Amino acid sequence: MNKIKVLQFIAPSGFYGAEMWVLALAKHLDRERVDCSLAVTSESADQSMELYKRFCALKLPAYKIPMSGRFDIRAVFRLRNLIKKEGFSVLHTHGYKSDILGLMASRLAGIKIVSTPHGFENAPDLKLKLFIKMGCYALKKVDKVAPLSDELFRDVQQLGISNKKIQLIINGVDLDEIEIERDKENPLVSTDKGEKIIGYIGQVAHRKNLGDMINAFDILYRKNKNVRLQIIGDGAKRKELEGLAAKLDSASKIEFLGYRKDRLKLLKEMDIFSMTSSLEGIPRCMMEAMGMGIPVAAFNIQGVDKLIIHEKTGLMAEFGNAEQLSKCWEQLLFDSQFAKMIAQNGRRHILENFSAKRMAEEYTGLFQELISSKQ
Repeated sequence: MNKIKVLQFIAPSGFYGAEMWVLALAKHLDRERVDCSLAVTSESADQSMELYKRFCALKLPAYKIPMSGRFDIRAVFRLRNLIKKEGFSVLHTHGYKSDILGLMASRLAGIKIVSTPHGFENAPDLKLKLFIKMGCYALKKVDKVAPLSDELFRDVQQLGISNKKIQLIINGVDLDEIEIERDKENPLVSTDKGEKIIGYIGQVAHRKNLGDMINAFDILYRKNKNVRLQIIGDGAKRKELEGLAAKLDSASKIEFLGYRKDRLKLLKEMDIFSMTSSLEGIPRCMMEAMGMGIPVAAFNIQGVDKLIIHEKTGLMAEFGNAEQLSKCWEQLLFDSQFAKMIAQNGRRHILENFSAKRMAEEYTGLFQELISSKQ
C-alpha cells in the first residue's frame, strides 16, 4: 500500500493546545503508513515558530507560508503550489484561519481536506467575530470535520453540518513525553520555601477566564500565606490580568511566567493544576497534568467534565464561583491522602482513555477513508 501524504496546516499563535496536539499526532502516526508534513503561516517577525522548530526536530518536513499581515489571499496560492509540488493527498487544518485558507487551496489543488476544530470562541472583537463566521462557513465545505470531544461534536452539528461529514476522534495526549519527565514516585512536591504551588499552563486568553483564578487564589491567600500561583503562558489578556493581580493582597505570590519551553518540568513541581475556562474541547494541558500525576481542580464545564469525575479524578466547582474553587484547592492542598488518591485516579483515567497513539490510529483510518472515496 502506498503511503498517505498528509499536510498539517495551522496558523500558530504560540505553542499551546492546538500546536501541541499537531505535534503529538505527527509523532505518533505510523511512518510506514503516513508521510506527515507541516505548513505554518509566517505572518510577523515576532510570531512563535516553536511548533515549526519542534516538527523539524522530529526530522519531519516543515514549510512556512509567507503572509503579509493577519490575512493574505496570496497565501492560498502559495499553499496550493506547495501541495501540488510535494504531491500531498490530504490537507489537515486546525483553526479558523487555516480552515479558510486551506479550503480554497485544497479545492484549487484538487485534494481532500479534513478540519479538526479545537474550540469555538465567543470573541468580543467585531473583526474576530466576522473571521470566526467565515471559518464556520469553511467548516461546512470541507470533506470531513473531526471534533475532539462530544461537546465539539454538538457544536459542529449546530453549524448545520451533516453527521455523515463528522467523525468524532477523542483528544489524546503524548504520554511518552510525560513519562520522560515524570518522577517515578508520586510527584507531589512544594518549593524550597515550603510553599504550595497552584498552577495553570496555557493561553492567557479571554475564554480562559483567568480573572476568576486570580480571585480564587486571593481568597485562599487570606487564609494561608504559604501558597503561590503560577500562570505559565502568554496572550492578549496578560497585561490586564497583571493589573488585576497588582491590586490584591496576594500580588507578591502571583507569578506570570510567560511561555516556557520547560512547561512539563514546571508542571511536575505543582501541587495542583487548575483551570477556570468558559470554553474547552478536552483540554490538553489538563490531560498532561493528570498524566503526570498532579491533582486537578477546575470549573465544571463541558469538555472538562470528560476528564474530571468529581471527587474521583479531580474536583470541580460551579462555573464562576471563585470561592468554591478556592475551597477545592484547600481540600487538595491540606488533605494529602485525598490528594494522592485523586492524583492516582486521574493518572489512571488518562492512561486508559486518552493516549495520542490511539488517536493517531483513528486519524490514519480517516485519512485512508478520504483518499479512497471518489474524487
